[in-house]
Amino acid sequence: MAQTEPSEEKYLHGYSEEEQQRLYKQARFMENKIYSDIDFSTVSNLLEVGCGVGAQSEILLRRFPHIHLTGLDYSEKQIKQAESYLSAIPYATNRYTLLQGNAMDMNFDSQAQFDGAFLCWVLEHIPEPARVLSEVRRVLKPGSPIVITEVLNSSFFVEPYSPSVLQYWMRFNDLQYDMSGDPFVGAKLGNLLQSVGYQRITTEPKTYHLDNRNPAKRAEMISFWTELLLSGLPQLLEAGYVDAELADKVREEMRIVAKSPNAVFFYTFMQAKAYTS
Repeated sequence: MAQTEPSEEKYLHGYSEEEQQRLYKQARFMENKIYSDIDFSTVSNLLEVGCGVGAQSEILLRRFPHIHLTGLDYSEKQIKQAESYLSAIPYATNRYTLLQGNAMDMNFDSQAQFDGAFLCWVLEHIPEPARVLSEVRRVLKPGSPIVITEVLNSSFFVEPYSPSVLQYWMRFNDLQYDMSGDPFVGAKLGNLLQSVGYQRITTEPKTYHLDNRNPAKRAEMISFWTELLLSGLPQLLEAGYVDAELADKVREEMRIVAKSPNAVFFYTFMQAKAYTS
């Protein structure tokens, strides 16, 4: 399990230090929207699937001070970064365990010690999301909650109209599909959860609609989203999905959006909640 897995090289955003820092920024930036309706008050031992660099792990440990968190991730490099990050946080001391492993084939006993599960921006990168959810269900105690937050990339829109950005975004999503991921998996969470036996399933769209009513937040989001777009550029260039000319047009159009007095940013992601039977 310690060796680098082939799929690590196929992660759309890459594993650079710059990308790791972007993940911490993303977690903080979207924290209030993601966690506004999450209640883990009844959970003692939480399983976080796809913990990555520990960005969401830190938030979970801070927001729910009674839990012990077990984080699982496929990338040994990300696990090492998460360990380094969490070890420096006093309130995380002795409250987490980080493991490298495959979420589609977890090395935990059935109905193990876990009484809750959390997944965030994970299933979009996994070839068989239903298999992951089935594995999570297997290791959770009966009546345990699961919370999943996922992308719905078809919802992205900016004003002024930015044709190169939209073209690039579709190529971004195409590459994710061709890497066996799913950039639209958020819309499918209800079906996925039902197909593997979860109960009391709910899904909720969570939307960023930013315009002149909140210019500061809008400017922050446009800057963040530009970083997100360009985080996939090395992989897109290497795979031949875009060229340098299109990348330059994207940078210019996003600069125009950022400067526009009437800019609009819109994006919806999905959050699902369910329980094991």
